[in-house]
Amino acid sequence: MSSKTTSPEPSSQLALVTGGSRGIGRAICIKLAACGYNVALTYARNEAEAQETAQLCREAAQSAGFSTTRFATYGGDIASTTVCEELFAACVAELGAPDILVNNAGITRDNLIMRMSLEDFDEVLSVNLKAAFIFCKLAARSMAKKRFGRIINISSVVGLAGNAGQANYAASKAGLIGLTKTLAKELGSRFVTVNAIAPGFIETSMTEALGTEARTSLTNSLAIPRLGTPDDIASLVGFLASDEAAYITSQVIAVDGGMTL
Repeated sequence: MSSKTTSPEPSSQLALVTGGSRGIGRAICIKLAACGYNVALTYARNEAEAQETAQLCREAAQSAGFSTTRFATYGGDIASTTVCEELFAACVAELGAPDILVNNAGITRDNLIMRMSLEDFDEVLSVNLKAAFIFCKLAARSMAKKRFGRIINISSVVGLAGNAGQANYAASKAGLIGLTKTLAKELGSRFVTVNAIAPGFIETSMTEALGTEARTSLTNSLAIPRLGTPDDIASLVGFLASDEAAYITSQVIAVDGGMTL
């Protein structure tokens, strides 16, 4: 058995990014496009946002000198197992099986546990964790056969430390970490790496609701006194997808400005 494989050129590789229409997902798609990857993204409802992301990917790819890269968007509620399978099948039919899978899609339904409904718990676990499991399961076979693959799961510092009012979200993100470490052991012999990124507080629609006082208090508590940006996460995804990260697997990397020191 060979101890090393040669990966295909980025321009012939496909990255599938769940929840790629906005925020961190959009930044990840644009970064991967600028690196020369073909990019497929899933989105829940807003087709206009997804198409805007695809156009931004085209512009980033062209600016980087990649004129033949391809982009596609697939809409549906990935809380449904059937929808996950249908979106993946559509991607394979149009662009082929993904070489890189980024499980980024995530939702919140915050409440204290005494007030949290079972429906809100189930929905968050279905989107944030179960869908990631399904996409990993669907992608793993072709990656193992090709003896090349990158799976990158977007977890959260909340999955590492917990957070009051987010029992469902914390459980889903902690579950992603367990999934990451297990799949790294299962797929490593086929030269498929599996890693997780744990963002801290990032400038997205989820953090826009923070008031000025809360934002100031939060940033002052960080070693690097600012909120992170989606590009901070995307840059790490670009690295983990590359050949430079071929010997990195089973890692959980916090991108949080020192929040978890």
